[in-house]
Amino acid sequence: MAYHPKDKFAMTDRGARENGNPTIIGIYGIPGSGKSFLLKQLERELGCQDFEFYEGSEVISSLIPGGLDTFEKMPELQKEHWRRLAIDKIGKTCGSSGRVGIVAGHFMFWTEGEEKGRPVYTDNDLGTFSHIIYLDTPADLTFQQRANDKGRSRPLCSLEHLQDWQTEEKKQLRSLCYQHGILFSIVTPNSTMLNRILTLLRDFVQHSEEFNLSGAERQLDELVIASPAKLHTMLVLDADRTMSSEDSGRLFWDLLSNDPQTTDKEYHLKTLFSSPLGYSYTAFRQATLLYEDFADDSKFAKLCDETAVAIAMYPEFVALLRQIAEHDQIGAVVITCGLRRVWETILDREGLSGKIKVIGGGRTIDGIVVTAAVKAAMVSRLKYYHNVHVLAFGDSVLDLPMLCQADEAIVVVGDTKTRSKIMDGALLDAIENGGLSARQVLLPSNVSARLNTTILPALQLTNPSFINSIIQQRSRGLPRIFHATKRNAAKQLMTPMRDARVSGPALREAHRRAGWYLATEFLTNFIGVEEYSIPHVQGNETTGYRLRNEKSTLIVALMRGGEPMALGVNDAFPSAMFLHAKNPEDVKLVHVSQKKTIILVDSVINSGKTVVDFVRHIRDINSSIRITVVAGVVQAQAISEGSLAQEIDSRPNLGIVALRLSQNKFTGRGTTDTGNRLFNSTHIP
Repeated sequence: MAYHPKDKFAMTDRGARENGNPTIIGIYGIPGSGKSFLLKQLERELGCQDFEFYEGSEVISSLIPGGLDTFEKMPELQKEHWRRLAIDKIGKTCGSSGRVGIVAGHFMFWTEGEEKGRPVYTDNDLGTFSHIIYLDTPADLTFQQRANDKGRSRPLCSLEHLQDWQTEEKKQLRSLCYQHGILFSIVTPNSTMLNRILTLLRDFVQHSEEFNLSGAERQLDELVIASPAKLHTMLVLDADRTMSSEDSGRLFWDLLSNDPQTTDKEYHLKTLFSSPLGYSYTAFRQATLLYEDFADDSKFAKLCDETAVAIAMYPEFVALLRQIAEHDQIGAVVITCGLRRVWETILDREGLSGKIKVIGGGRTIDGIVVTAAVKAAMVSRLKYYHNVHVLAFGDSVLDLPMLCQADEAIVVVGDTKTRSKIMDGALLDAIENGGLSARQVLLPSNVSARLNTTILPALQLTNPSFINSIIQQRSRGLPRIFHATKRNAAKQLMTPMRDARVSGPALREAHRRAGWYLATEFLTNFIGVEEYSIPHVQGNETTGYRLRNEKSTLIVALMRGGEPMALGVNDAFPSAMFLHAKNPEDVKLVHVSQKKTIILVDSVINSGKTVVDFVRHIRDINSSIRITVVAGVVQAQAISEGSLAQEIDSRPNLGIVALRLSQNKFTGRGTTDTGNRLFNSTHIP
């Protein structure tokens, strides 16, 4: 969608990046390419309410007595000093005003006949610019514009030299931008260039990791809401090298380089992801700009369609997804770091596009890029916000955060020649230290397994028992049980709680810390968070986060053992109401009225009877209120059979969060009772 000057930029602080630095966009191009003309066009279109416009040479001139004439006579080291001061002044001015800076400047000067050009950028430039747009004017047009510019005296250059100069600037700038985290885009003068630049500027100003995640979650929410029935299970699938042996990005660039009109044959995605940017949010944002730099909309669509033709899905995935598509309560979504359009075309070809949607990028208009963190966040949102059981499928290190978040993780293992070489080590680390429990599927079935099938059991996608396990997944997937038993943080937190030598204030403090951890790590995911405005240290307003409906939340400490942990939960959610309750009747209508969430906190859940009594009492007052139970230890049998298990099965909006799930049926008495240990009353029978 094109940007129009009347549109508002959807940011609280339009000129600020997430790191607090101002957004400053450089416009580069060889002398005569049209930078100054473009800068004036942008100033007319955008105005000065949200933007500040600078000619780099004019800023330098304003700083030096005698202006540019004096500057030109200086030695190079002195010139560099004034260039640094100029960009620093721009950065400081934009930082104070909160406006976006747009700066036209020079990257290098290159006199024809010299072996190489003379760079005129500084480290300060690289530390100030957030984005750079390169004006890639054809050499013949630049030649003509230089000749026609009567206001400036420029040395005569051949077309060949101008072309070499331009090529060298683009090459060096792209490399420097990758090293310094600057987004780099190339634009070519044509009838749509101004509109494209305005669209880019809007994207540059609006987009951030927070904006990106919000957009991805919105797409996911719309997909879930559009389901014909309430989902209880969702399959989340990576695309390239997971559902197919092919890499759509590699195929796309191969097709692009084979195009006779393409003069730059470099595989730019490999260069990008091998740079210091790695597989970061910035890297995937840059990948989108690469696709736009090298292919306009029509060419991009054509290449995506040709790429899709070259990709065959694994038959096992086609068969699985076709069976899943027959069940309204089971959904599937492809979440790809690659090209959304390619995978939409593939799914459409297989007759699956009606049921299975794709979340991905490739163009600025898509609004998002998919990173490893986004994939993991999407799985978390499905689990904790939409309350569905999630099976995740992936093949690479980028999929590991997603796999770790899923209820069931399935690693797709392809041919040894093409599969990731670093996945084995990362996968083993995730299993041993990250709490990952996963299975693997071998595609085709004769490839060698990753690790071994003891650590990573093998399954077949077309096995009826596996398919039935998905189809027959009980609606118990709606209420959820979360525990941190295998997490290293939980192991450390529970150590003083289990240590017989620790009691009284020290034990209460350990329970308090555990409550804060469970609230921060689990409840914020299960219940969700909401944004609110907070004052930034720099004086402006910025966005903060708190528990969703925190002011409409009631924390109930089940006395007396639940109080210390409940206080820790309250530390995390300070705006919530706090209540002590020894019996269910202690929770009254006045406490529940106008509340949206109740958090019941106890130190230990043995049979679950006490919790059930509280839940039923609260449901009698308000049948629809969300109830979440927080506990230090939950006996596994309590949530697998008996009244609490039945309550979980039958009640919507009920969940349990525990530090540890215990298989030990031991119930404390006297000196071993948690309440007695907490309050140094172990001498009381």
